[in-house]
Amino acid sequence: MQRRSFLQHTALGAGASALAVPALAQGGQVNWRLASSFPKTLDTIYGSADQFVKRVAELTGGKFQIRQFAAGEIVPGLQVMDAVQAGTVEMGHTPAYYYFGKDPTFCFDCAVPFGLTSRQQTAWMDQGGGRELLREFYKGYGIINFLAGNTGTQMGGWYRKEIKTVADMKGLKMRVAGFAGRVMERMGVVPQQIPAGDVYAALEKGTIDAAEWVGPYDDEKLGLVRVAPHYYTPGWWEAGPQLSFYVNIKEWDKLPKEYQAALEAASYECHVSMQADYDAKNPAALARLMKNGAKLHSFSKEIMDAAYKTSTAVMEEEAAKNAKFKKIYEPWKRFRQDQNQWASVAEATMQNYLISIGRR
Repeated sequence: MQRRSFLQHTALGAGASALAVPALAQGGQVNWRLASSFPKTLDTIYGSADQFVKRVAELTGGKFQIRQFAAGEIVPGLQVMDAVQAGTVEMGHTPAYYYFGKDPTFCFDCAVPFGLTSRQQTAWMDQGGGRELLREFYKGYGIINFLAGNTGTQMGGWYRKEIKTVADMKGLKMRVAGFAGRVMERMGVVPQQIPAGDVYAALEKGTIDAAEWVGPYDDEKLGLVRVAPHYYTPGWWEAGPQLSFYVNIKEWDKLPKEYQAALEAASYECHVSMQADYDAKNPAALARLMKNGAKLHSFSKEIMDAAYKTSTAVMEEEAAKNAKFKKIYEPWKRFRQDQNQWASVAEATMQNYLISIGRR
């Protein structure tokens, strides 16, 4: 309760604190539908949007009701953006990089290879100009976007055999898509786009050799440790993947101002809560996975260097031919440089020391 009270009086939650009872009384009943890109079994991701819809209702005295639907109940998970754009639903909960095929620019609203960490991504969106740049981009799709959570740096996936060198990646069939898929393809990997529910069977049958999903807590549920025990880190293509709430602009404009404020405050609370949820649950989940046979590895420096070089080349090529991408990429790149310089001064130094003494 204290956390909720605090968030209602913070920067983005300021509008929520202005929700006086008389103002609420002036607003009528509003009923929306929210299409999720996730199944209900993913309680961290799907559950955060559950929290969001409950908070919107609480902040509006029950007058703004949003009903959430899991992936496939209204539209498939990869078509949430299309449903919001078409007005099939008023809003959606989704990762923007699902729409890489439409325009790689979408990925800046989620994650790009060797991109921003969770905290850096939030800083860029909230204070570094990212929100303004992306909202201008989204106007072309009739959508307004809001922060909707972050998983933190993800893992590098599950592999049937060890991957020690770039040569080991040649011909590797891997469940990976988007920017990461394009980069990996240049490194010799054969990228595959497979729904989460089919990944286990594909690995078990040998249809694929590796698969990436999220991190320990969510990965444990897929049971991949039983068929691909080599667990790699880090997921260099997802340093801080952010989720988004998409709202149809026409529907947004119809909302009373106090309802808009409630939606924005609830989205920010959801954003903060998801990261905390993953940070709290991942350590125990990783311990369980290792107890059940997971073999933890770090990608070699050779692989990391090759991935970074290839990622940079791919992004520079995209910027050269895609004006929308370049408009965001250039200021984003400067922000990343500044953030990493600052992180190296205090936080990384402190974190590295604590890790070192923990291993003694």
